[in-house]
Amino acid sequence: MASIPTALDALNFLSADVRNLFGPFINVYLVTGRHWTQTDVGLVTTGSGLLGIALQTPIGAAIDVTRAKRAVIVATMAAMTVAAVIIFAMPTFWWMAAVSGILSLAGDAFVPAVAALTLGLVAKDALARRLGRNSAFDHGGNIAIALVAGGVGYLFSQRVVFLLVPIFAALTSAAVLMIPPGAIDHDRARDLGKDDDGAAKGYGILFRTRPLMIFAACALFFHFANAPLLPLVGQKLALQFPKEATAMLSFCMVAAQAVMLPIAILVGRNADRLGRRPIFLIAFTVLPIRAALYTLSNNAFWLLSVQLLDGVGAGIYQALTPLVIADIMRGTGRYNLAQGAIATTQGVGAAISGLAAGEVTDHFGYSVSFLFLASAAAIACAVFLLFMPETRDAIAREREEGPAPEGAPSE
Repeated sequence: MASIPTALDALNFLSADVRNLFGPFINVYLVTGRHWTQTDVGLVTTGSGLLGIALQTPIGAAIDVTRAKRAVIVATMAAMTVAAVIIFAMPTFWWMAAVSGILSLAGDAFVPAVAALTLGLVAKDALARRLGRNSAFDHGGNIAIALVAGGVGYLFSQRVVFLLVPIFAALTSAAVLMIPPGAIDHDRARDLGKDDDGAAKGYGILFRTRPLMIFAACALFFHFANAPLLPLVGQKLALQFPKEATAMLSFCMVAAQAVMLPIAILVGRNADRLGRRPIFLIAFTVLPIRAALYTLSNNAFWLLSVQLLDGVGAGIYQALTPLVIADIMRGTGRYNLAQGAIATTQGVGAAISGLAAGEVTDHFGYSVSFLFLASAAAIACAVFLLFMPETRDAIAREREEGPAPEGAPSE
């Protein structure tokens, strides 16, 4: 049987292969292969996003409670396999709406389940490095599947790409089942303190924890700005190079992921030493710059070069978010509930922006849409800079001691 670190590495690498065969690939396939309008694509993504929003937080709460975290991951892989078969066989509007709903629910469950599994397997003093390693293997999987999908799409068709999903879903399920169920500390997996009586805090803890509310607002605007950028760039490239549509999108993904991989490792190694806030601020600063730069040229080389900045911003965001939530919720037993709440706000941002960016693009063009998204990214950066505290050391102590005296430092 493989070791637990090896199984976690394989889980993150292979699951990235499954999840990243959807998303932008679906959007580009529908626009260039099925000739959907941007508004039609936006309607489907917004509808599925609203479903995910409604269920994300309850799903996170359920993962706090369940001891079958491995089974949750296997179930999400089965759901994604069904979605891929539907895309290949019946890519019509209502079937695609159903597929988007399936993928939304599977995503709601998968990400917090993997984070909870990691938390339940790894000691707190090794968590930052392990989460960085998770993120690095996730990016490595993204690179591998982007190259494979690009080759398959170029040699066969965009549609055939989705038939890769069942293969990698089966491998992902095998990887998670290599983890012994007895190795998982389920109290630690939901961040329940050792001095607690075994009962988690109520749902109200979400609203009483000010740093979590601030981070949720930042996450909403960040994802509103970030979610449509890669699909829009992929569509611009696909309109210029229709035969190479999938290959060009794959190159966009590879370019960003190649940057994200070392970024994730660096974040994992330095988050405890430097703190979360200064590293996170880089991600929030890069995003509005990247969105604005897309407007300067339609040249394919320029667009692909700017896409490298996605590796910096999204790489930091993905590596640090579960760690910041673990800081904030330490001792509450509501880690996965909080993850669900943050994912809900991210889903709100992404779902709204899918339709909003589609409408702006259809009526005013790509450049105006990029500037619109850059404005939202600037709001996210301002909120984080002005209000978000450092979470590395102080959050758990603040919860125990109550609000700091007036005039005391917040960090």
